[in-house]
Amino acid sequence: MTLSKVVPLKINYKTIEDFKKFREYGLEELSMLEDLEANMIEDGANSPFFGVYDDEKLVGRMSLYKVEAKYDKYFDPPEGYYELFKLEVLPEYRGKRIGSMLVKYAKSLGHPIKTNARNGSRNFWLKMGFSPVKYDPIRDRGENPYIWHPDGF
Repeated sequence: MTLSKVVPLKINYKTIEDFKKFREYGLEELSMLEDLEANMIEDGANSPFFGVYDDEKLVGRMSLYKVEAKYDKYFDPPEGYYELFKLEVLPEYRGKRIGSMLVKYAKSLGHPIKTNARNGSRNFWLKMGFSPVKYDPIRDRGENPYIWHPDGF
């Protein structure tokens, strides 16, 4: 196994084929295929998708979307942050720290991060330094938000 570092994923038809492999294993809400197809433009575009490869095989992925401070409902005072979506690792690669690699990459960008913890992932997010936020039924609408701030608050 030769894992790559975290790299931005190109928005092209090869990446669509790679994403289809995840859809087979992941939950429907984790599917990034529709997101990718909606962003289908030139390869050189800024991609919100990041991944880790084992040689030529995409084995872990996530999306990061920048949220402007004016839409921030999680940090006080409000500031721009990244929303980390759809972190997923292929089943045969789980337990090899690929998810941690992806989250550490997101943290290295130096901005606060908000994510939604799926069932059973609470310990992972806590281990990665994220904190649960007090649930607000109007703001969170059934989500399970966790946040991380580079300054530790």
